[in-house]
This record gives sequence, C-alpha cells and structure tokens, in this order.
Amino acid sequence: MDTLVSFLLLALGLVMLVIGGDLLVRGASTLARVLGVSELVIGLTVVAFGTSAPELAVNVLAAYQGQGEISFGNIVGSNIANIGLILGIAAMIRPLDIRSQVIRRELPMMLLATVAIGIMAADAMLRSEVAQFDLSDGLIMLLLFGVFLYYTVAEVLYKSGPDVIKTESTEMISHVAPDGSRKSLALSLVMTVAGLGLLIGGGHVTVDRAAAIATSFGVPQVVIGLTLVAVGTSLPELVTSVVAVYRGQSDIAVGNVIGSNIFNLLLVMGVSSTVRPIPVPTGGWFDLLWMGGLSLALMPMVLSANHRLIRREGFILFAAYIGYVSWRVVLVLNAK
Repeated sequence: MDTLVSFLLLALGLVMLVIGGDLLVRGASTLARVLGVSELVIGLTVVAFGTSAPELAVNVLAAYQGQGEISFGNIVGSNIANIGLILGIAAMIRPLDIRSQVIRRELPMMLLATVAIGIMAADAMLRSEVAQFDLSDGLIMLLLFGVFLYYTVAEVLYKSGPDVIKTESTEMISHVAPDGSRKSLALSLVMTVAGLGLLIGGGHVTVDRAAAIATSFGVPQVVIGLTLVAVGTSLPELVTSVVAVYRGQSDIAVGNVIGSNIFNLLLVMGVSSTVRPIPVPTGGWFDLLWMGGLSLALMPMVLSANHRLIRREGFILFAAYIGYVSWRVVLVLNAK
C-alpha cells in the first residue's frame, strides 16, 4: 500500500513539474514580449531554461538532501532521453529539416560540454581521488554556461542584425495596447511565480518518492533517476518538440533539445555541484559514455548533406534509447 501511495505521489510530482515548467515558459515568454525582447532571444534562452527547469528543481533538492545519485542519474538520463527518445519520436513523426545557424552553433557547444563533464568525472583516473563533481567543477560548469549564454545572445544581437531584432520587438509591442500590456504583464508575473512554485513543490515530492520507491524495491537510486525521473522531467522538452514538429518548426524542436542538454550539463549540474558534491555512481561511466556516443552520433545526422533528420535516423535514436534503458535494467537485476 505504501508503495502504491509512493507511485501516486511520484506521478503527482511529475505532473506538477510538467505544469510548472509549462507555466514558467509561457509566463516568462509573455513577460519578455511585453518588455519588448526579441522572440529569437526568448527561444534560445527562456524556452531552453524553462524546459530544463524541472531538472534544475529536482537536482538542487536532491543534492541538498544528499541524494547525489538521483542528481547524476536525472541529468545524464534526461540528456540521453532528449536525444534518443524525444528527437527519435519527433523525427519518426516527421523528418526534421535543419537549416538554422543556431543548430550548427549549439551542437558543437553541446559536444564540448559533454567532453568537459567526462573529464571532470575522471577524478579517479586523473588525480586518484573519489570520482565526483565538486564545488570547483560546479564553478567551472557555471563559467562555461556563462560563456555559452553570452556567446548565444551576442551572436543573435550583433551578427543576426540588430535592425531585424528591433523590428521584431516593435511588432510585438505594437500588437499590445497600454491597458492590455499592463494586464499581460500582471498575468505573466502570476504565471511565472505559479510555475516556479509548482516546480519547487513538484521537485520535492518527486525526489522524496523516487528515493522511497528505490529503497522499497532495492533498486539503486541512480537507475530511478536515469529512467523514471529523467523521462518525467524531460516531458516539457517532449511536448515542446512534438508541437513544434506538427507546426513544421523543426529548428525549434532540435534547438530545444540541444539547448536543454547544454543547460542540463552546465547550469543544472553546475548549480547542483555547488550545493553539494555529486558522486559518479557505480556504472556512471557507462551512462556518460552512452550520452557522449548519442551526442556524437547526432553530429553526422544533423549536419548531413541534406540537413535533415529522417525517420530512419529517428528510429535508430529511439531504438538506441530503448536498448540503453533495457540493458541498464538488466545490469541492475543481474547485480542483485
């Protein structure tokens, strides 16, 4: 009975995370538009951050409570799910046309962040120390994230043409009357605050119940984080990408996934590591290698001659994700 209640509460926590992430994205986007910020900048920053907000909420709370394996599993598992599950499903629904300059810029940054995380996790080999992401690693991640954010915004503001951005901002403001602007501002603030509240509450419930379920079944917390929690907190990315595909906005679908992965590795892992060191659990290197392999495999797919992620490639990504999850579960069952 206690296990059933834990599963129900876990489901409630995941629902709160999804709704909270959606409210945060919509509220922050509306706020940015009312204030006259370019929608292009919103997509590169607010949307990527908003869809990564569930991971941030879960991992900061997990790190604070000393449940570092859930933090590690959720971050790495979310990135694997973003590429294998989300991009795989999106490409199987409709081939993704990829022509954006943003994708060609963000993909190398994602690979760089993945390599940096791998090097930081190699403490046992490089320095004969316990393999973990500590305060110094977290500060380096946050520094790299700051560089990425500055580079992204600067690229948009100065190389994409300030006149275009000014025109976009003017058009967005012109559609809102003064009274409507004040109402939109108030509504966006309420949505943003409500979204943050749901994320914090949902993060607490999710971490607490995930740990309880892992304990009751004798399953390592890292596996729960890599699978159930990771997929649950990746639902905002899944919804965003699927909607974008149906609307024919494939750049948003791919950019959202790649941007979210960068946020997860540099911002979420960085903040979590500064709260409390996050250990690399047993089998963690396998997870990191799988994440790196999927990220590397995405490069030739995305940058192919026709710049399309076709259904066959989507199926390969999806099958790779299912194979990864299945093998991880088998390894745990054999170890018991």
